[in-house]
Amino acid sequence: MRIHILGICGTFMGGLAVLARQAGHTVTGCDANVYPPMSTQLREQGIELTEGYTADQISDEIDLYVVGNVVSRGNALMEEILNRGLPYCSGPAWMGEHILCGKWVLAVAGTHGKTTTSAMLAWILEDAGYAPGFLIGGVPSNFGISARLGVNPDEPSSFFVIEADEYDSAFFDKRSKFVHYHAKTAILNNLEYDHADIFPDLAAIETQFHHLVRTVPGIGQLVVNGREESLQRVLKRGCWSDKVSFGVEDGWHFKGDQLYFHTTPHGQLQWQLQGEHNRQNALAAIAAAMHVGITPELSLHALSQFNNVKRRMEVRGVVNGITVYDDFAHHPTAITTTIAGLRDKVGAGRILAVLEPRSNTMKLGSMKAALPAALAQADIVFAYGASSGRDALGWDLAEALAPLSAQGTPVFCFHDLAQMQQAIVEQARSGDSILMMSNGGFGGIHQKVVDALTLQLAASQQPAA
Repeated sequence: MRIHILGICGTFMGGLAVLARQAGHTVTGCDANVYPPMSTQLREQGIELTEGYTADQISDEIDLYVVGNVVSRGNALMEEILNRGLPYCSGPAWMGEHILCGKWVLAVAGTHGKTTTSAMLAWILEDAGYAPGFLIGGVPSNFGISARLGVNPDEPSSFFVIEADEYDSAFFDKRSKFVHYHAKTAILNNLEYDHADIFPDLAAIETQFHHLVRTVPGIGQLVVNGREESLQRVLKRGCWSDKVSFGVEDGWHFKGDQLYFHTTPHGQLQWQLQGEHNRQNALAAIAAAMHVGITPELSLHALSQFNNVKRRMEVRGVVNGITVYDDFAHHPTAITTTIAGLRDKVGAGRILAVLEPRSNTMKLGSMKAALPAALAQADIVFAYGASSGRDALGWDLAEALAPLSAQGTPVFCFHDLAQMQQAIVEQARSGDSILMMSNGGFGGIHQKVVDALTLQLAASQQPAA
């Protein structure tokens, strides 16, 4: 089959493209916004990319158009597909029918931590010899690729780990992606309000999670964060599968670095990751791995060798004692936990938080009031908001962050990335941690700051004339 993927550079659709190619399909695709690491991965896989959504991409050689949820009515290519009556489907529907059918699917759902937890779970299965397939919304460092079919993809007992997003499937299918996956093991990691562009309130998202619970078979298992009231409300609406909790004393939990299930100890967690949120992610992965027969001791061994996903506290460079980090955090809760994890690591060292609030939820401004508290542990805050184009904010950054300034934290807001880059370099000094947070490419500012710091250091070391 030859498929053409609309919105191919999104993390999910890009992973789907890799899987389709590995499965023997001919794959091409298009997108309007191309940036690493996904664009790099696709090119390395030999997948042809077209910039933009032009109607001339229609071809008699294409058997099916797979449509990402970034595409809406009015898109020139999509309108031509509809006008001609050509075959199309959503990405999640294609995954469910062509990749996941017959597999033991381990789905990782939740507002936060899906990518990291999926990567942990896939690595635990890999280290235990299960050779799983996976589709993860990032590039796990242990694998170097965001998606693969698995070593034995045609075996009916093969395992597949998938990041299970609650975002809608396509403009013509407003169900959450994860209802297409038919998970046998489902992690419900946490649940907060997000995606204000498609969900009116938290209750609407809880309904979608309830739909996910309805798809898990009786012989399946739900791995549930026992600390989340929202998830308890979801389960009260119906639960037809075995359930195991984590994060609470009557389930999987940590005391210090010691792992317990109820009162039974199972070994110590020894790894390089920081933050309570990552410890919760680890509990979820350990519990899910138990469902497929992997002991917690084996899981702990695997996690001791776990390297985080790219763009999750990824060190992009160290120059003159200044460390530049790249992180995907964009929701206030994720921003809070990311900064808290870094604070635990650096102690009294200065944290320069650099934020681009560009998610659809953030652009709508529904969570702007939570940003000052989320950034409170930073020593200096730099914020960027595009003044025009698809990523333009509909609200004033400086006004939203004024409470932080009033508390004495220096806050600098910009509409120009070059100006922000210069300001960051001017403020940074040896011992600082520069934490870049965005769910987009952020104009490549991570490397630009590293390069500028390198030039600054070289200039300072030049002998006086």
